[in-house]
Amino acid sequence: MAAATTAGGTAATSRYVALGDSYASGTGLKDQQDSQCARSLRSYPALLAGAYKSSFKTATCTGATTASIRNRQGGKPPQADSLSADTTLVTLTIGGNDIGFSEIIATCVSRAANDRNGNPCQRHYGDQLRQRIDKLSPRIGTVLKDIKQRSPRAQVVLVGYPSLLPGDGSSCAWESVPFAKRDIPYLDHTVFQLNEMLRQQAAWTGAIYVDTYTPTRGKDMCRPADKRYIEPVMPLGAQSAHPNGMGHLIMSVLVKQRIG
Repeated sequence: MAAATTAGGTAATSRYVALGDSYASGTGLKDQQDSQCARSLRSYPALLAGAYKSSFKTATCTGATTASIRNRQGGKPPQADSLSADTTLVTLTIGGNDIGFSEIIATCVSRAANDRNGNPCQRHYGDQLRQRIDKLSPRIGTVLKDIKQRSPRAQVVLVGYPSLLPGDGSSCAWESVPFAKRDIPYLDHTVFQLNEMLRQQAAWTGAIYVDTYTPTRGKDMCRPADKRYIEPVMPLGAQSAHPNGMGHLIMSVLVKQRIG
């Protein structure tokens, strides 16, 4: 991707590399630049690159896991191959696919069909999702340490996941968010737990953590179209349960505020 330029038209000396999954690539947004990885010019890294006034490379890819950072993902090289000793900023959003976001959504929707008011998904998973997060924790730490080794001059920024659901199911329409009512707090708490783990790993490895969960409370997929930052599950599409354009804009602002 072409380098961002300053107002005077001169390429900046700072070098920004974006890593991560579909919450970083901008899946479902307009201005897609890579159909295989669903990279959009409206993603939070692309928006941040303009504000940061840096050369910019995005290695983000939909479906990415922690393994994708250091290993090939299909025909794509390891994301970490984009890093260099002169990289000055790295952002990373990762972990959702490791714990099975897509599988969890599909399972919870399926089990809610015959129990709209109960918690069939929570009964199915029990403590499994917490265990998945715990198992993922050291892998996040390993990825962050590897990034720091490859790019020792860089600010390494771990960007958390935004709020996807409200604390209860009272504002969710079944037609667009077909989760059982009592499963919604369970799923919301799972996202909270994932973010808390990410926060801890950032602190332990000296990375910067950006909380996008707290500032986006009340802007979840159950809100009206003009007030939400996350698109609902239905109708199914590339942007289902992903940040929309406003969501990515807010994420870029939160990162910029955090790194100064």
